[in-house]
Amino acid sequence: MSSVSTDIPIHADGETVFPETVWEEEVAFIDRIPRPIAMIGILVVFIAVWQGLTSFGIVSRIILPTPWETAKDIVFVGKNLASGGYMLQAFWMTTKAVLMGFVYALIFGFSLGILVGETSFGERAVLPYLVAIDTMPKVAFAPLFLAWLGFGIASKVALAAFIATFPIVVAVAAGLHAADDNARMLFRTMGATRWQTLFKMKLPTGLPHIFTGLKIAAVGVMAGAITAEFLGGGNGFGELIRVAASQLNTPRVFSLILYLSLLGFTLFWSVVWLERRLVFWHSSTVSGINK
Repeated sequence: MSSVSTDIPIHADGETVFPETVWEEEVAFIDRIPRPIAMIGILVVFIAVWQGLTSFGIVSRIILPTPWETAKDIVFVGKNLASGGYMLQAFWMTTKAVLMGFVYALIFGFSLGILVGETSFGERAVLPYLVAIDTMPKVAFAPLFLAWLGFGIASKVALAAFIATFPIVVAVAAGLHAADDNARMLFRTMGATRWQTLFKMKLPTGLPHIFTGLKIAAVGVMAGAITAEFLGGGNGFGELIRVAASQLNTPRVFSLILYLSLLGFTLFWSVVWLERRLVFWHSSTVSGINK
């Protein structure tokens, strides 16, 4: 919403002088609420609705525990993690699968992204296959990875990397095309080699695109690792969630998901932190979109 503020025209020496038109941006009330207060308010409303659903019997407490029951289980899981119990070992197994999957996704994603973005062969021959695979439901590949790699951590890492690779491929390929024609012509005029052009012009220019893909991959790699653990068993948090769900221990399911979200949150914001230091010059960072 915006409004126009104008004053009455001034008559001076027989001439009419119109003042400058001033555009005043009207900020809605909801946008003036400080961020911490807004976030706390949303959380309070969410918990109140949750409590209401269980207190009035709208949803059975067998499938939806009360906030208090969930809070008690969150404390229990936290104590087990802090004391080095079996949950800490499970959390470490999931963390290893997530981190290794992300590293492999970076390696394959950057390699394929450069192949697609830098060569006509990659764009014409490889990209159609990548697009075809990307359109498939990648979670459905979980049984195949389990059959090929067994029920150990290798199948979890493979599915996590498989899901996280494609956003990186697309982001790297798009980033390599982000440089404008003037910059390309300048490097050609200076006699830069193909590798110099790639590492000194195309990759730095494409960093905003690349980090967008990395943030999507950071979220996807969690889904891949947990899905593989959920279907293939093992010793990770996904297996603990499956066991708790089979016992209708819904407070435990909620608390395990909460701690898993902390892992995903940490990975995501690690990427954002790195982006702010390397791409500080870009508008999305300067304007605070990622803040």
